[in-house]
Amino acid sequence: MAMTLRLTDSETDALRRRAEFESRSMQDVAREAVREYVERHSHDDLIDRVLDEELPRYAEALDRLAQ
Repeated sequence: MAMTLRLTDSETDALRRRAEFESRSMQDVAREAVREYVERHSHDDLIDRVLDEELPRYAEALDRLAQ
Protein backbone atom coordinates (compact mmCIF):
# COMPACT_ATOMS: atom_id res chain seq x y z
CA MET A 1 0.00 0.00 0.00
CA ALA A 2 1.41 3.36 -0.95
CA MET A 3 1.27 6.32 1.39
CA THR A 4 2.67 9.80 1.67
CA LEU A 5 4.83 10.60 4.67
CA ARG A 6 5.30 14.27 5.38
CA LEU A 7 8.46 15.09 7.31
CA THR A 8 9.85 18.35 8.57
CA ASP A 9 12.97 19.67 6.89
CA SER A 10 15.11 18.57 9.84
CA GLU A 11 13.55 15.07 9.83
CA THR A 12 14.19 14.79 6.10
CA ASP A 13 17.80 15.91 6.54
CA ALA A 14 18.36 13.40 9.36
CA LEU A 15 16.80 10.60 7.32
CA ARG A 16 18.88 11.51 4.28
CA ARG A 17 22.10 11.55 6.31
CA ARG A 18 21.29 8.18 7.91
CA ALA A 19 20.44 6.63 4.55
CA GLU A 20 23.63 7.95 2.97
CA PHE A 21 25.69 6.69 5.92
CA GLU A 22 24.19 3.21 5.50
CA SER A 23 24.31 3.32 1.67
CA ARG A 24 20.57 2.67 1.58
CA SER A 25 17.56 4.51 0.27
CA MET A 26 15.61 6.86 2.50
CA GLN A 27 12.56 4.66 1.89
CA ASP A 28 14.34 1.54 3.15
CA VAL A 29 15.51 3.30 6.30
CA ALA A 30 12.04 4.73 6.99
CA ARG A 31 10.33 1.37 6.40
CA GLU A 32 12.73 -0.37 8.78
CA ALA A 33 12.11 2.32 11.41
CA VAL A 34 8.35 1.76 11.13
CA ARG A 35 8.78 -2.02 11.45
CA GLU A 36 11.00 -1.66 14.52
CA TYR A 37 8.56 0.81 16.12
CA VAL A 38 5.57 -1.47 15.58
CA GLU A 39 7.43 -4.56 16.83
CA ARG A 40 8.74 -2.78 19.94
CA HIS A 41 5.39 -1.29 20.87
CA SER A 42 3.50 -4.50 20.12
CA HIS A 43 5.85 -6.34 22.48
CA ASP A 44 5.46 -3.65 25.15
CA ASP A 45 1.66 -3.79 24.82
CA LEU A 46 1.69 -7.57 25.20
CA ILE A 47 3.88 -7.39 28.32
CA ASP A 48 1.63 -4.69 29.82
CA ARG A 49 -1.49 -6.75 29.15
CA VAL A 50 -0.02 -9.90 30.67
CA LEU A 51 1.15 -8.00 33.74
CA ASP A 52 -2.25 -6.32 34.15
CA GLU A 53 -3.98 -9.71 33.98
CA GLU A 54 -1.54 -11.83 36.00
CA LEU A 55 -0.08 -9.58 38.71
CA PRO A 56 -3.37 -9.20 40.63
CA ARG A 57 -3.60 -12.99 40.75
CA TYR A 58 -0.25 -13.22 42.53
CA ALA A 59 -0.43 -9.97 44.51
CA GLU A 60 -0.75 -11.61 47.91
CA ALA A 61 2.18 -13.97 47.28
CA LEU A 62 4.32 -11.11 45.97
CA ASP A 63 3.49 -9.02 49.03
CA ARG A 64 4.55 -11.87 51.32
CA LEU A 65 7.79 -12.36 49.39
CA ALA A 66 8.57 -8.65 49.72
CA GLN A 67 8.46 -8.85 53.53
